[in-house]
Amino acid sequence: MGSKKKAFAALIPALALVATACQETPGAAAQPYTPATARAANPAAYPAQPTDGGTGTPYLQGGGQGDPTAAPQGGQQTGAPQDGGQQNGGQQGGGMGDGGPIGDGQQTGAPQDGGQQNGQNGGQQNGGQGDGQNGDQGDGQNGDQGNGQGDQGDGQGNGQGDQGQVEIPELRADQYVDIRKAPRVQQAAPGRGGSTGVFASSCGVNEGQAHSNPDNVLAAPGVVNGAHHIHDYVGNLDTNAFSTDETFAAAGTTCTNGDKSAYFWPVIRLRNGQDNSERAQQSQKDGNVGSIVTPSSVKLQFLGNPRSKVTAMPRFIRVVAGDAKAVTNGPANANASWTCSGFEKQAFTDKYPLCPQGSKVERVLNFPSCWDGQNTDSANHRDHIKFADKATGQCPQGTKAVPQLRMTLAFNVPAKPLVFALDSFPESGHDPLTDHGDFINVMDEQLMQKAVNAINAGSGTKSGRPGTKIKRSWPRRR
Repeated sequence: MGSKKKAFAALIPALALVATACQETPGAAAQPYTPATARAANPAAYPAQPTDGGTGTPYLQGGGQGDPTAAPQGGQQTGAPQDGGQQNGGQQGGGMGDGGPIGDGQQTGAPQDGGQQNGQNGGQQNGGQGDGQNGDQGDGQNGDQGNGQGDQGDGQGNGQGDQGQVEIPELRADQYVDIRKAPRVQQAAPGRGGSTGVFASSCGVNEGQAHSNPDNVLAAPGVVNGAHHIHDYVGNLDTNAFSTDETFAAAGTTCTNGDKSAYFWPVIRLRNGQDNSERAQQSQKDGNVGSIVTPSSVKLQFLGNPRSKVTAMPRFIRVVAGDAKAVTNGPANANASWTCSGFEKQAFTDKYPLCPQGSKVERVLNFPSCWDGQNTDSANHRDHIKFADKATGQCPQGTKAVPQLRMTLAFNVPAKPLVFALDSFPESGHDPLTDHGDFINVMDEQLMQKAVNAINAGSGTKSGRPGTKIKRSWPRRR
């Protein structure tokens, strides 16, 4: 009886230490966004951020097949190395590798570390190959001998990672349809007080992928690979995860009229092509494979409003068209159009068009253009600037019309099902419904005023130079 009391008394301080460790190591929180200027001034204070679900990532890629905003599921440290803590769960542990949440460990090691380097007690004998593959097999026999709290972290983190897996939808042949079967496009007819001019910026096509990355500074600032798909960029030369208003303003541009705005969109690939880029390995992990197709042309046009004149939009306003997660969010914000050159009166939103010989696939993205007059961004990147009414062209109450950006991207691709597809988030399965574009206005006040004047005067301009009136590609609504 006396020996049992002594053993119990010795156990209490150990349990207290474990409880204290749990309280001091909550799930890894998102790191605050650090401007590029601060990182450049003191690089040692801002180490490179891992992309494998480690605690350095501001937004983990885990929590449901690579959701960049998912929070980690376990503690930063679930025990000392001998408890299966800091080096537990390799890239295959905790769900779909980099995708699933890593619940326990500051570092996630290589795939072979999933069990064989799991620590002295939680490693070769416990995890074996099981912890690397599933994350919920192993950590059993010897884990109970003093590993206690650490092993609970293993079970919770890796087990929840498995639950975070989602079935990735496959491309289907029925997602590719003859353009002549597409519905007709409708647009509000211009009224007497409308603005019918067009202002255009000529910014190139990003030949040879001169400027591309899988970041999205608009939706996921400060997050490397925040988009999980490759973006083409034209315009501002600085655009990346760490761009700020200051770096945008200081950067050069590909636009011939000095427009420093950032224009970007997800790439199209030939699925059976070869990706020789430096990002090929990451793209493959994200489910995006094949050779990237450079657009044959990129039109960036700013249009007016059918019911009113337009006013200048503010510098550095962020604007989104379409929804990259329309498969999971629903189609409410999916508004990109898929059509073919010569067939612009017809378009799909949820199908890839099969174009006749000599015709090119076109992606048309019309951006919202009714600004609240105050904000350059909002939490969902939509509330500060909305679409005009589809039937009337009228802006919602409390908003004012600003120039409406229209991107028209043309591609030479074979008219065959499953041959080409859009880069997307893994869980979106390259669905054409998820097509989208992003725009950050970095025009100076003088250039923006030129655009406003041309649009309100009903004249057309190219690269900021006055010209003849440009005919709209959409038909009037009947």
